[in-house]
Amino acid sequence: MNISALPVPDADAIKHSAQLIALIRQEVVDAGGWVSFARYMELALYAPGLGYYSAGAQKFGVAGDFVTAPEMTPLFGQTLARQVMAVLTQTGGSILELGAGRGKLAAVMLEELQLANALPERYEILEVSAGLRSVQQQYLQSVLAPALYARVAWLDSLPEAFTGVVLANEVLDAVPVHLVRKEEAGWQELGVALNQEGNLMLASRPLVDAGLVSGIEVLALPEYYQTETSPAARALVASLAQCLQEGVLLFIDYGFPRAEYYHPQRHQGTLMCHYRHYAHQDPLLYPGLQDLTAHVDFSAVAEAGIGNGLHLLGYCTQAQFLINCGITELMSRVPAHDLMRYAPLASAAQKLLSPAEMGELFKVIALGRHVQPLSGFVRGDRSHTL
Repeated sequence: MNISALPVPDADAIKHSAQLIALIRQEVVDAGGWVSFARYMELALYAPGLGYYSAGAQKFGVAGDFVTAPEMTPLFGQTLARQVMAVLTQTGGSILELGAGRGKLAAVMLEELQLANALPERYEILEVSAGLRSVQQQYLQSVLAPALYARVAWLDSLPEAFTGVVLANEVLDAVPVHLVRKEEAGWQELGVALNQEGNLMLASRPLVDAGLVSGIEVLALPEYYQTETSPAARALVASLAQCLQEGVLLFIDYGFPRAEYYHPQRHQGTLMCHYRHYAHQDPLLYPGLQDLTAHVDFSAVAEAGIGNGLHLLGYCTQAQFLINCGITELMSRVPAHDLMRYAPLASAAQKLLSPAEMGELFKVIALGRHVQPLSGFVRGDRSHTL
């Protein structure tokens, strides 16, 4: 889209972004004039007090930059709770949510599990942003009964050992990615440098770390093909796999299997920026004020889990997973003739399930240890595509 069509930040926001730009500029200088895009993305999203997820601006919902499934409707969390409940029945243990947003999913799931008399001992949240942790604590304390809130605990790092269910909804898409481009002379890596005026710009150099294109270089990609790769996402999955003693890792995000992710026609990659509900492709615009995301290579996720001793339990679309877990039954809690309540519920369900909305683009993948097959993949499993 035309960048000029974006809403203009106010003076305080511009000042905030300028502070982060100064930090990034100094890092570029200290690194000799170039930093990888992954390092830029890490700073833009997570620099303490300045990064998009580390600062206090509203991010979720109508007043923010995007709307996630838990923010859209409680149906999402209620349906997810059914699958989680089945795993906890097998394994015991707790729930660990990564990047819990505002805390909506945690609240809905705790209330749903309480209804079923299936509460875990603890609902743990690993949140790297101090600002978001504060938002979560305030929100959950305001909506949960004291006994439920007492089960919530925040972690500063991954536990050494964990049993239960690890949930990550729209987490992997915000893990920093490297940008690479195939050119006639070989692979180049794109990073951030400074132009003559001292402003941030994208700049390429010959690829130094051949491991970044491992698995990609064998594909028949055209010249000047640009894409992303995320060693950090693979490392996160590997770390989770190593600490999981018994249970399931459940990732929900937008993405593709490798063959589709690196399709020759997807020659500009999947990197996207989100600002005030507008999507565009300029990652250097308003650092600290906009979200930066890339689609997930689910083949890489599966390989990282399997390579660390987990079993692939299933991979399918979000729509298929939610239908398998009984979302339509949950909708029947509200009588269809009660239009004031049922109409908004049906509208939200349509967004979760429709191929034109979130139903097809968003996928669910589960990796586990010492657990039985999951109901969420009983029909429509696409594991063979990975």
